[in-house]
Amino acid sequence: MSTYRVKGVAEETERLWVDSMPEAYERWLVPTVFRPFAVDLARRVSERTPGRVLELAAGTGVLTRELVAALAPGVVTATDFNQAMVDSGRVHAPTAEWRQADAMDLPFGVAEFDLVACQFGVMFFPDKPTAFAEVRRVLTPGGTLLMSTWGTIDTHDFQAAVFAGLERAFPEDPPTFMVSVPHGYADAQVIVTDLHAGGLDCVAIETVTLEGPGASFADLAAGYCTGTPLRPEIEARGDLAATTKVVAEEMEARLGTGAVTGRMTAHIIAATPTA
Repeated sequence: MSTYRVKGVAEETERLWVDSMPEAYERWLVPTVFRPFAVDLARRVSERTPGRVLELAAGTGVLTRELVAALAPGVVTATDFNQAMVDSGRVHAPTAEWRQADAMDLPFGVAEFDLVACQFGVMFFPDKPTAFAEVRRVLTPGGTLLMSTWGTIDTHDFQAAVFAGLERAFPEDPPTFMVSVPHGYADAQVIVTDLHAGGLDCVAIETVTLEGPGASFADLAAGYCTGTPLRPEIEARGDLAATTKVVAEEMEARLGTGAVTGRMTAHIIAATPTA
């Protein structure tokens, strides 16, 4: 997950990422929500046997870990906009090269990378065509962008339940981050258009549904409420602990009291530089 600022969050979100959010995200969300897709995307990357790989919006390094395990040493450079995430990522994936970097102004030269990977980060980029133009600039002429973005919120059992819990907790003014940002870039035609504007041709879009096993709904609720930009939205409206409890109860009510599992749908997009 990227740490770019989004409308309505700004400096308070930046402070919270620095203070506590990265490790809450890593502890409670990464194993269940993000690792299944990281394994899948790393497999797709390794099948292309790239010489050099750049990862954007790497967060705490869930995809990074899979990439360094699948590829030769020294291949992966991981970046994130937020220094706190970079610091956390270095701990969790120390064999990658880590850099703080803005996806819309990458600190790399022309044609430095054979492949650019981005897992669930593009939704956060304020100017997506500009970010795609930067990807095109740093890619070799025959290079590839592989990225993932969530489908609509109704196709993600966990995140739909989180939003329903927030609607219960704040019926007059529920936090909108989950719908507007992580699930706000699900239209394939919009993605294709933005890629083209950045000088990239979409060569494949595959919709993939995976299951995420978890330890408990309490853990997942804690991850979402304290380890994502939902946190300042919740704290601006009410009590964080009480809201987290409501979200956990809603997840259990919707998804059952047995094994913690849920279906999650994402689009996997491949693009190459326009000739």
